[in-house]
Formats: sequence, structure tokens, C-alpha cells
Amino acid sequence: MQLKALKVFCDVVQQRSFSRAADENSISQSGASQLVQQLEDHLGVRLIDRSKRPFVMTPEGDLFYAQCRDIVSRYFALEDKVRTMHQEVIGRVRVAAIYSVGLHLMADYISSFMSEYPKANVRLEYLHPHRVYESVEDDVADIGLVSYPKSSRTIDAIAWREEKMVLACAPQHPLARRPRISISELHGHQMVGFDGDLTIRREIDRVLNQHHAEVIVQMEFDNIETIKRAVEINTGVSLLPEPTILREVAAGTLVAVPLDTDELVRPLGIIVRRGKELSVTAQRFIEHLQRGGRTEEGLPASSTTAPDAPIATNGHGGRNGAISHAGKTTTV
Repeated sequence: MQLKALKVFCDVVQQRSFSRAADENSISQSGASQLVQQLEDHLGVRLIDRSKRPFVMTPEGDLFYAQCRDIVSRYFALEDKVRTMHQEVIGRVRVAAIYSVGLHLMADYISSFMSEYPKANVRLEYLHPHRVYESVEDDVADIGLVSYPKSSRTIDAIAWREEKMVLACAPQHPLARRPRISISELHGHQMVGFDGDLTIRREIDRVLNQHHAEVIVQMEFDNIETIKRAVEINTGVSLLPEPTILREVAAGTLVAVPLDTDELVRPLGIIVRRGKELSVTAQRFIEHLQRGGRTEEGLPASSTTAPDAPIATNGHGGRNGAISHAGKTTTV
């Protein structure tokens, strides 16, 4: 049985779509369906029940996919190793990131990575935090980028970087004129906060309580972008990772007031599926992230993209060196 059919089958299951799997493999939707049909004919069983919308996996399909995805993953990792024996990095790395990480970091990182490895292909997708974990666990993404990373039975978390938090406020807010501020001075102020079920909210509340600062939470949101918009219209102040408001500070719509403590930081991490053999391209990309977007020789990234510039997209898969974008939820 051709490896192509196995890969298309795995992509159909991972993407939950014949059309997206077809795009991923640069074939027509009917071609993808025919390859899966040929695989079913070869095995003598039905793997996917197409009579239901959306389609569902049969018990045989679930069993076959569970083993097949490792075979496909190992083959392409081996293929990358053979191709890169002479230090040439060729192939695709699939990255899932929470949106606030992708927005202010990934344009430069991807640009400098592909400048160093022009035959690499980076596919970037923005997702809600729990979906990033699911994508890595289900092998839809090779690596994930999240805040407050956690290892588990199925996930290995790798420390990446820390972002210091600052007080974000509108230019007309009284605190905007302060050169620095203590946590205790936030007592009694109106604040725009994160939803209570988010780790970042629990960390902020912990530090506020330690400094006996009782704030008035006017609004709560699950994403940084909406919080910034609420702060811009002077609904209240907020505690946010400094890199996420660089664009607004430069535009003059927000002011970042440094805190007099280093207690509040947002850790960012890289997550991978435990036991997965990463391709050489994925390994190189992780190393590139850990170097801060610098080349292996230690030179700065040559990208001219601004840190918060939007990332150009061209759909699923794309050509070598292309970046694809999916998902619209802006999350922390």
C-alpha cells in the first residue's frame, strides 16, 4: 500500500475534512477520497463512515489511524534525516500557537527561520489554548506555543521565554503619568481583567492579594485583544504582558507603566507530543525559537517585519516558505 494513501488518510482524520486534506497534499478532493477508498478496498474494511455528516470513524478506522499516524510520522522524520545529512533543512513544520504569541512574535521568527532555511515550510495556525494542546496530542501540529505550559502524560513542555507584565492604561488615565507604580497602589482602581478560569488571571489575583490590593473588576475577557480595546476607551486599567501592547504604545493609544516588582511575568513555552520523533525541520525550528530568532552563528534575525505586523497568509499548506493561518479567536 502506497505511503501517499496512508498520509492522506491520516490528514483526513486529523483535519476532519477531505477537502482540507486534499489541499494539504496538493491533490483534488476526489483524489483524496479515491485514495482512502483504495486503502479501504485493500484492507477489506470501511475506515470512515461517509453516510453521516460530518463523517465518523468506524472502530476499524480508529484502530488503523492510531497506529498509522505513527508510521507516517516516523517515515517523514526519517525522510527529513536523510535529506538533511548534508545540513540542508527541507520539509514542513506545523506550529499551533495561542494568538497573542503568534501576533507579536511569530512574523519575525518565521521570516528569519526561512531566511536561514529557504527550503523549509512553516505552517502556523492560531488556536484557543486548549485546542493548541489537542492539536499537538492529535499530531495535527508538530509543536505548540502556549503560555503557562504544562507537561502531562501525553505532553512534554519546554521552557521558552518570559514576558514581564506592565500596567496598561489609556493616555488620559491619571496613572499614565506615573514613571513607575507598585502593586499596592492599584488598590481601589477599576480594572479590565482576564476571565477567572485562565491561569494568567489566577496569577494576577495571587499577586494582588499578596500586596493587599483590592481592585474593582469592571469587565472580564478571555483574550488580550479585547482587553486592550476596553482599556483604550478608559474603562479601566489592566496588567498585561509588555510585548503584547508594543504596537498600541507606539501608536499612542495605550501607555505602559512599569511595575516596581518582578513578581508578575507570563511564561511562554513550547509543547510537543511525548514520545513523538520530531522531524529535523521541527527540531531546527525549536532551536531557532530558543535562540530568540537568531541564526546558528548568533547573528540577529535579518527580518524587516515589525514585531506586531500581521502575518501574510495563503491558505492551507501553501508552497515552500509559505505561512498558513487558520482560526480567528484571539486568546492569551
